[in-house]
Amino acid sequence: MSVVSTAWGSRWRLVPSVVDVFFCVLLVAAFARPAGIGALLGDGDTGWHIRTGELILDNGRIPVADPFSFSRAGQPWYAWEWGSDVLFALVWRWRGVAGVAAFSGVVLALAAAVLFARQLARGCGLAVALGATMAAVSASSIHYLARPHVVSILLYGVALWMLEADRTRPRPWVWLLVPLTALWTNLHAGFIAWCGTLALLAMVEAAARNWTRVRRYAALTAGCSLASLFNPYGWGLHAHVARYLSSGWVMDHVQEFQSPNIRSEGMVVYALLLMVSVAVAARAERFDAVLVFVWGFLSLRSARHIPLFAMVAAPVAAQVAEAAWRRAAERAGRDSAVAMLRGFAMDFGGRARTGVWPAVATVLAVMVSLPASNFPDARFPVAAVERNLAHLVPAGPPPRVLTSDQWADYLIYRLYPRQRVFFDGRSDFFGPQVGGDYRELLSAGPGWRELVERYRFAVALLPRDWPLATTLDREPGWRQVYVDRLSVLYVRQGGGT
Repeated sequence: MSVVSTAWGSRWRLVPSVVDVFFCVLLVAAFARPAGIGALLGDGDTGWHIRTGELILDNGRIPVADPFSFSRAGQPWYAWEWGSDVLFALVWRWRGVAGVAAFSGVVLALAAAVLFARQLARGCGLAVALGATMAAVSASSIHYLARPHVVSILLYGVALWMLEADRTRPRPWVWLLVPLTALWTNLHAGFIAWCGTLALLAMVEAAARNWTRVRRYAALTAGCSLASLFNPYGWGLHAHVARYLSSGWVMDHVQEFQSPNIRSEGMVVYALLLMVSVAVAARAERFDAVLVFVWGFLSLRSARHIPLFAMVAAPVAAQVAEAAWRRAAERAGRDSAVAMLRGFAMDFGGRARTGVWPAVATVLAVMVSLPASNFPDARFPVAAVERNLAHLVPAGPPPRVLTSDQWADYLIYRLYPRQRVFFDGRSDFFGPQVGGDYRELLSAGPGWRELVERYRFAVALLPRDWPLATTLDREPGWRQVYVDRLSVLYVRQGGGT
């Protein structure tokens, strides 16, 4: 290669591609604004993930017993997303909670860019790929939160692309999926979905009697499954995840495991994507069609599965749409507006190339992340905590605080280790016994007084719309010491001892 061509190639890599532009624009438009940062911090689980990462960094080991609650203090606990927790803690030490939100936004924008590039590689063209990707982003936004699952959204898209390329032309680097699975296992439990996807592919190839592919993908499934054992808990992690996902209490009471509510704009887009992808799945390659049906069913049962459904549905819908556009252009003639628009879309979306710009944008997004020293005060009791530290963390022994699970997550972030909580967002850890007590207190059910005595609550920091908040107004021995538009704080005479 000549010096001139080499210089031109280097210069060309500095020119942003359509994938680079898409990533940067989405990152700025969706996640680099105050509303975007606030939306990503809309779940309190981010708080205990940061504090878990801090514990690991400070102690040099992964916790095996609960450090955060008084209701199950010291009980065995799986910090199954410990790798993501460490990442969150490192970013938090660098740029605070806004940096954690910005980092999560970068991961989600990368996942969308991977989906966009994957469709370009399929030959869908710029316009169709862009429309399908934005539909997937809109549908998935219900679960866009600064939590470890964002890593699974990205890695699932990357793994699908690598698998798709191997199915087109087998290459040795598909075996990189084995160490990728080992890494994934220590970041988030979404690796289960990936191993299931590989097993499903092997079964599809077996149904087609393509024995060469059956052997290849069965071996890949076995390799990735074995790699998933490389975690601090070994096979115990898999057993724990299985118990979690089969828990009737979790499925019935944790909101993100509920069926989607088709009311918001994003959920309407999800419903349309579901109907379109299922309707055209018969025209898609068999494995793609099977994935659409499986993830479509799972997304109807649980809203948390919608991002992974969108990853498999958008390319199927896009490829069928591109085929229809191609036929329309052929019928209209080469000089028609339809044909020229399609030619433009194919020319500008002909390659899934990328350069240095996503890396540059990633660093800048975290470094200049908008100032947010705390969680959004429209959802969390930021003011109530700051103004009542004397009640929440007095000089003596810390009082036992009754609050919501989301606000308990925030208290872990804000007050740990000076304060412990009753029930937080770790539903897999607390289970139905403590979870049932929590729901009884939440609704001010018949047994709430007995539960207050059993757990010796001395302070209640409650959302104003909780039935118990109204009940404590009339309850002897409880005194309201603070109230704002979001929360109310009660202190028990005698301290609950």
